[in-house]
Amino acid sequence: MTSEETATALVQGAGKIIQGKKTFLELLTAGLLARGHVLIEDNPGLGKTTVAKTFARLISSEEGTLVFKRIQFTPDLLPYDITGVDIFDPESHSFRFVPGPVLANIVLADEINRTTPKVQSALLEVMAEGQVTIGSATHHPPEPFFVIATENPIESEGTFPLPAAQLDRFMLRLSLGYPERAAELAILEENPGESGLNQLEPAVTLSDFIKAQEAAGNVFCHRALKEAIIDIVRDTRGHPGFILGASPRGSLHFLQAVRALALVRGRQFVIDEDLAVLAGPVLAHRVKPRDPRVRGDSGIREICLARLAGIKTRL
Repeated sequence: MTSEETATALVQGAGKIIQGKKTFLELLTAGLLARGHVLIEDNPGLGKTTVAKTFARLISSEEGTLVFKRIQFTPDLLPYDITGVDIFDPESHSFRFVPGPVLANIVLADEINRTTPKVQSALLEVMAEGQVTIGSATHHPPEPFFVIATENPIESEGTFPLPAAQLDRFMLRLSLGYPERAAELAILEENPGESGLNQLEPAVTLSDFIKAQEAAGNVFCHRALKEAIIDIVRDTRGHPGFILGASPRGSLHFLQAVRALALVRGRQFVIDEDLAVLAGPVLAHRVKPRDPRVRGDSGIREICLARLAGIKTRL
């Protein structure tokens, strides 16, 4: 199976469960192939949890499908509840490490903004460093490793907003949105989140998935498009509507994401449309609008279109 076929198989396989959301699935697949973590921000009941379960089932390993763990974040959660803890074994008279749910292939951090900053910091270490530290010992999650986090944008009571440092670790922020009428009718008739998910067969092997990750990193990106990425990110730092612009990590994530999206869409090269599609999902959560009632997406789109206006003439 070629890398392009692997990407297509993931999108099509997920489309059997998450119906009518091809663009969303392409972007999510691109994020996973680019080795990025993804934040899904949307209203309740749209299938955010089902998305994570679906991708875990689509990739098969020697032991079966990838290890999927779901963490329901609540205000009383403690760091060791997610990282694991050393417990005393009376038989051996020694401590034994019991791994937490974060040491899995795909971790669903459900309603991530409902837990305290202390727990968010524990999650930040494994997202940023690929490890958790318990006492003097370091433990690593299996490969591949992804965090798919969700948050509800319409409720603020009992929540702890994610700090900029943690938001910056997410490669993409995506939104599912409500399904179209035909897709919602299909959901009523087939209930794919229940019956369909139980019957879903793996679409790709772990080795093919890892090869696709490597191929995504090698997709060609013209220097003019790399310069456009840098200019778009730098423009966010001086935009009058933002009091905080995107970091250099945003530039790196932007390049990794557009390369992976090109592969998902069957190309070995990046085009300007890839930048236009991904500018908002990659950068909007990294900027801080001057008006707290305004999201960063519109300002990012304005910057991106201005920079891409004459890009075709430079390629």
